[in-house]
Amino acid sequence: MPTFVRTDKCDGCKGQDKAACMYMCPHDLMRLDEDGSETGHAMKAYNQEPEQCWECYACVKICPQQAIECRHYADVVPLGASVQPLRSTDSIVWTIKFRNSTMKRFKFPVRTTPEGSADPFGGEHEAVLADGKDHSTLFTKGTHSCDMSQFVSF
Repeated sequence: MPTFVRTDKCDGCKGQDKAACMYMCPHDLMRLDEDGSETGHAMKAYNQEPEQCWECYACVKICPQQAIECRHYADVVPLGASVQPLRSTDSIVWTIKFRNSTMKRFKFPVRTTPEGSADPFGGEHEAVLADGKDHSTLFTKGTHSCDMSQFVSF
């Protein structure tokens, strides 16, 4: 189910030129209805194409007012429950409120390394596939036996 904005909570990120959800949406779906002509709610964010929503929760997690919601996946949360993340500098707390008013909270740490400082190869050498046929430099070398005659050569 796509995201939706609770207009009673949304403040349009206090009249900025762009709301936080607009910066964060990877599919560029979130918009700010400045004059209220689109939704009837001036200075409120909205999902302009709900059917295109990836349900990635990027806008839900970034919203400072917790005004954006999304029905969670049924294999995690039963129908009728609501899920709301609250992000701090070092963690995200997911609060699940069930239909019977029971609440559960789960806290997960977020990445704390500075952007660009992560080692993508984890100390291993980078794979070189210059000719596409030399498989000796792949990370899987030595982890399993492989009969290369099974593969088609081009």
